[in-house]
Amino acid sequence: MKNNIQQKSFAFAVRIVKLCKVLRTERREYTLSNQLLRSGTSIGANVTEAQQAQSRADFLSKLNIALKEASETEYWLRLLEATDYLTKTEFESIYLDCDELIKILVSSVRSIKN
Repeated sequence: MKNNIQQKSFAFAVRIVKLCKVLRTERREYTLSNQLLRSGTSIGANVTEAQQAQSRADFLSKLNIALKEASETEYWLRLLEATDYLTKTEFESIYLDCDELIKILVSSVRSIKN
């Protein structure tokens, strides 16, 4: 069975893919949505890759990359909302999920370092 962060990051990636579809087809926004798609799906990919890490340092490195991607995703979401590509309601819903992933990743990275 997959762990909590793997499940949450996969579900978040699914939401990101669906959001990017809407941004491209209904709102005709391509550049920002491409950036969002890359960073938002990379979180789960790095978390999954961390599960096969060859060492503790490798595991930590992959989780740090996932954390950086989550932070970048947060930026793109804020930018999309600020430029009216996302409504406040759309933004708040997915932003909360992103923020939760960041908190989990920060906690995980801290506990591994200690």
